[in-house]
Amino acid sequence: MSDAVIALDPLLKVAYFNASALDLLDMNISILNHRIDKVFKLYSKDDKEVEVIDLIRSIKRPFKSSDFRIKYDNDDSFVNIQLVISPVHSGYGNDNSGFVMTIKDITLEKSINDERDEFISVVSHELRNPIAIAEGGLSNALYSIEKNKDIDELKNDIVQSHKQVLFLSDLINDLTNLARAENNKTIDSIDKINAKILIDEIVQEFSEKASAKGLEINKLIDPNLEVIHSSVLYIKEILQNFITNAIKYTESGTIEVSAKMIKDGINFSVADTGIGISKADSTKVFNKFFRSGDYRTSKSSGTGLGLYVATKLSKLLSGQITMSSTLNHGSTFTLFVPDKKPIKS
Repeated sequence: MSDAVIALDPLLKVAYFNASALDLLDMNISILNHRIDKVFKLYSKDDKEVEVIDLIRSIKRPFKSSDFRIKYDNDDSFVNIQLVISPVHSGYGNDNSGFVMTIKDITLEKSINDERDEFISVVSHELRNPIAIAEGGLSNALYSIEKNKDIDELKNDIVQSHKQVLFLSDLINDLTNLARAENNKTIDSIDKINAKILIDEIVQEFSEKASAKGLEINKLIDPNLEVIHSSVLYIKEILQNFITNAIKYTESGTIEVSAKMIKDGINFSVADTGIGISKADSTKVFNKFFRSGDYRTSKSSGTGLGLYVATKLSKLLSGQITMSSTLNHGSTFTLFVPDKKPIKS
């Protein structure tokens, strides 16, 4: 059996165990004749120690629970478990003659379930607010039309509703990119990429948005750039995320998009003179759904998915994203893309 099995005698000493039990308990010595509370420590899901002896002795019929975890003494790590305890009787009406415990490691399963629950909760919250605002704005606009209200009031309601619809569109786009990044295991296609042309296209794409905020967007291109082979789609999506964030969180100054040839690939960077990222937040910015507590970030809408998706895509490229930032002075995000040259036959 792949699950751990431990049989206990009436004194709650180990009478039998299988190899999977030693694997789960991270032991390489026999646990035979050891009392069960000396074999492992059992904790509740809120991290309180459970007296395993008292738990077992209280059981009169088969018991099953996924609310426990086992902690390891050597490094304080733990596994979430599904625990099944069944009393064993020598015959009908006879006293209990022991117990059989089956223990299954459900750490991965629980992690997936917790992540799913968090995902549903966050997305539901992110959807609720813009939908409510858009619905309210459009209702007001309809009312204004019926009552021949002031045109400026009508325009404001429509503009606000339009902003919320754009946010919903961004959210759906981020979720689509997230699904693709998490489902794909390899690059769909390898493209021949001229990095200079790629940077020119991306800067041109964002120049209007930057100008609208009074920002200057510059290019810094290494004259020694060579053609590389990778996914142009994934590289563009990552750089678009970097530049979108740079524009969003920069009130004045410049944004610089650069490409530099290094050994085995190219470093693409986006540097800004924006609000920067605190040391506390710098360890979390690549987490799914993370939004900084800095009051200045609340001025801009966002899903907290962009950098998480970018990290996933960079791994598909066999690349790496690095970041340097100083609070109130700006940030630089760098994507290293290795050259995946086709193997000559």
